[in-house]
Amino acid sequence: MTQPIFLVGARGCGKTTVGVALAQALDRGFVDTDNYLLTRTNMSVADIVAQEGWDGFRARETQALKSVTAPDVVVATGGGMVLAEGNRQFMREQGVVIYLRAPAQILADRLEAFPEEGQRPTLTGKPITDEIVEVLAAREALYRQAAHHVIDASHAPDAVVDAVLAALHMARAS
Repeated sequence: MTQPIFLVGARGCGKTTVGVALAQALDRGFVDTDNYLLTRTNMSVADIVAQEGWDGFRARETQALKSVTAPDVVVATGGGMVLAEGNRQFMREQGVVIYLRAPAQILADRLEAFPEEGQRPTLTGKPITDEIVEVLAAREALYRQAAHHVIDASHAPDAVVDAVLAALHMARAS
C-alpha cells in the first residue's frame, strides 16, 4: 500500500505524535499540515487567523493538504480539516483516513499538560474542557464521515500506533 495515510481528530488526540511513530514503523515520510503552513508562511496558525480570519486559514489549510499529499506519506491534519466537505472527500479518495478518537476529558488533560500557546487560538473563548466538549460535539460526525478507520486514541502512543497498524493490516487482508 502506497496510498497516503491521513490522521484526523481533535486537538490533543495525538495526530503528530502517533503520525511520526506510524511513519517510522511503515518507513514513510511524515508531514503535519499545521507545521507545513508555519514553515511556508513563517506565521503560526494564530498569526494567520489574526491576519486573514478563520476563512483565510481554512483556505490555506486546504491548499496545504493538497500540497503535502503524496504516496508513502503519513499526514497529520489540523483538527478542523474535516470542516470542509471537499477536504473530507479528497482525503477519502486519495488515501486512507484514520480518526484518532479520544474522550473530551482526555483531550483537555493533554492540552492542559502540553499547552501550545500561540499555536492555535481558542475557537470558542471558553475554558479548554468546555471548548473540547463543544468542538467534539460539532465535529464528531465529520470525523466519522471522513474516516475509513476509527481508532481509540486514549491509550499511550505506542498502543495507538499498534492499533492503526492492525487496522491497516486487516484492511489489506480483506
